[in-house]
Amino acid sequence: SDLKVTGIDFLKSQNTLLHHTDEYNIENLVVRRGQPFLLQLSFSRELKAADKLSLRFGIGEKPMKNRGTLMSLSVKREQDLSGWQISIVKNSGKECLLSVTSSPRAPVGKYILNVKTGTNIYKPPNGPMYLLFNPWCKDDVVFLDDEAQRKEYVLNDTGFIYVGSAYRIYDKPWNFGQFEEFVLDACMYLLDNSKLKLSNRSDPVSVSRVMSALVNANDDSGVLMGNWSGNYNNGTSPVDWIGSVSILQQYYKTKKPVCYGQCWVFAGVLTTVMRCLGIPSRCVSNFNSAHDTEENLTVDIYMDEFGRIENGISFDSVWNFHVWNDVWMKRTDLPEGFDGWQAIDSTPQEQSGGIFQCGPCPLKAVREGDVYLPFDGKFVYAEVNADKVYWMVKKVNGKDKYIKLNTETQDIGVNISTKAVGQDKREDITAQYKFPEGSKEERKAMQRALSFIQPPGLTPRTRMSSTMPMAGAVSQPAVPCEAVPKSGVHLEIASKEALYPGNPLELVITVKTSTPGTWTINLTGSCQLQSYTGKVEASLGCVKETIKLEGKSEMQVPLKIAADAYMKTLSSVEDEVLIHITAIAEVQGTDYKLTKDMTMRFEYPPITIQMPETAKLNKEFTCAFIFKNNLNVPLDNCKLLVEGLGIFKMSTFDEGDVKPGRIIKSEIICTPTRLGEKKIIAKLISTQIKGISAAKAITVT
Repeated sequence: SDLKVTGIDFLKSQNTLLHHTDEYNIENLVVRRGQPFLLQLSFSRELKAADKLSLRFGIGEKPMKNRGTLMSLSVKREQDLSGWQISIVKNSGKECLLSVTSSPRAPVGKYILNVKTGTNIYKPPNGPMYLLFNPWCKDDVVFLDDEAQRKEYVLNDTGFIYVGSAYRIYDKPWNFGQFEEFVLDACMYLLDNSKLKLSNRSDPVSVSRVMSALVNANDDSGVLMGNWSGNYNNGTSPVDWIGSVSILQQYYKTKKPVCYGQCWVFAGVLTTVMRCLGIPSRCVSNFNSAHDTEENLTVDIYMDEFGRIENGISFDSVWNFHVWNDVWMKRTDLPEGFDGWQAIDSTPQEQSGGIFQCGPCPLKAVREGDVYLPFDGKFVYAEVNADKVYWMVKKVNGKDKYIKLNTETQDIGVNISTKAVGQDKREDITAQYKFPEGSKEERKAMQRALSFIQPPGLTPRTRMSSTMPMAGAVSQPAVPCEAVPKSGVHLEIASKEALYPGNPLELVITVKTSTPGTWTINLTGSCQLQSYTGKVEASLGCVKETIKLEGKSEMQVPLKIAADAYMKTLSSVEDEVLIHITAIAEVQGTDYKLTKDMTMRFEYPPITIQMPETAKLNKEFTCAFIFKNNLNVPLDNCKLLVEGLGIFKMSTFDEGDVKPGRIIKSEIICTPTRLGEKKIIAKLISTQIKGISAAKAITVT
């Protein structure tokens, strides 16, 4: 009688455990390429040696053998030309256990399986199988030879994104949620929507580049619409997101771009997409990030006579921070030596190849100055290496006159940060992007980069040598002690007290001299509120003084801003703002001018998360969120957003107005559905303050 297949068991729990895909919340089988998985076939009768049996795995609309999108695996021929393999593990009675190994170079995506016996074809009812990149497989180009790193960069579904200012860094907890419902399907939808040839889906270089374009909505109805205008009425304000899950789920449901994102949201979503597809990925925060639109490696900053930054004169800008991604892969398309971490960026800043995409660009190419290598090396190099040139705009006879103040060569691209492997700590990865400032290697890399960036005839700038120590692995990097310039005048900016909203801002500018002589110095200082992209939201106050110093000495000049001067702006701006202070010193009797600026952030009272340290699977426990308003000002329209992947879905509590001294407490009863260490994230947003968040771990047994 004819041999017919009566059923297939995809042995999901067994296969997914071995393939590190057991967390995906999906009915279908999810496996990784280049690694064997088992299938149990049931037949109408016993399988005999003479029977013809073949399994066909097809990807795309019209799978074809000659395009490598249809693999026909015959039990008689163990090795298929495509590099896939099949073998019988056990054949007894009407059951047959088969082992299938896909090629480590197979395209990733959804595969339809048909089983052919003689002239009969069996189509399994439970739909397609998903094939992903495999960082555990030595022959896969995304192979990562470190289990702790694979756990962090592929399997960790929560993390932190570092934001704030260069010397006041804080962590934003983020739920990547790559295993949540519909997230894998959203990634597959993006792949299907990309213009990528199916054969190119096997290549993480092509896949990561196309995803850097598809996560922004600019050219292709991608996932997220960027918005830096300050008006987010018809969408979600970028500061309100606490993870990628609701963004990708909404996108998959509506197939329309989600409103709105800014850089950390783009980077968070791109991390989710990369980890979901099996490409190791991390969020990278670059502090004092140059947006050098002219590719000349300088960013021009224009100020008035009080040191207040003028919006809109220059197309260049320095962002207090910018977040992008690193992805891990071999670069078989490049000369040897450029494997490993590659920068990609889905924030729509500059077009590359006519669309808003960026990378992958090898970190080694950025570090060594090999910026001609694909992709987008010049842009990434400038973000971490440009110089800041300060200009003063003075009115002379009714016309603007531009006076060059000075050039700052060591301020851009500092304290580049990512979450440490296996710990809730910040890791400083600046040394992976650049040699120490002022070192021989750094100057060599600079000359090399300039030879590709600047047109001939422009002389490369010389960089001042410096003794800046590299920031260590401490949570707050030390403000570098700069070498005192030749003139012997030096400026420092600090705050006397922690900067709490509702309190006066007690700032102080210190002028120091380090060489003999009498000094008369015109000092100007100003304080402004800025968004993280450097856009001025309000000017709060200025100070102008002439001071005399003798020999080696110093003087402190206070700059005090009353709470009334900035609280209105805090309430009217939808974004989180930073405090930017600029000081300019002009030495009388010389041409010497010195500029110094510093960005600080407000400090906030904490959210406390109360819950047990451990919980049992499918057993209820209570989680409480407590917040006390220790500030001198009320917080209006407070909303508490909470989410715990594998524990409870995103929930929002409306807390109304929280007066000074008031304590709010909200509780949620949760039932964990997944084992292991899970994180609960909480965020409080109000009219005045956007940046209060907390995260706490719980172990589910």
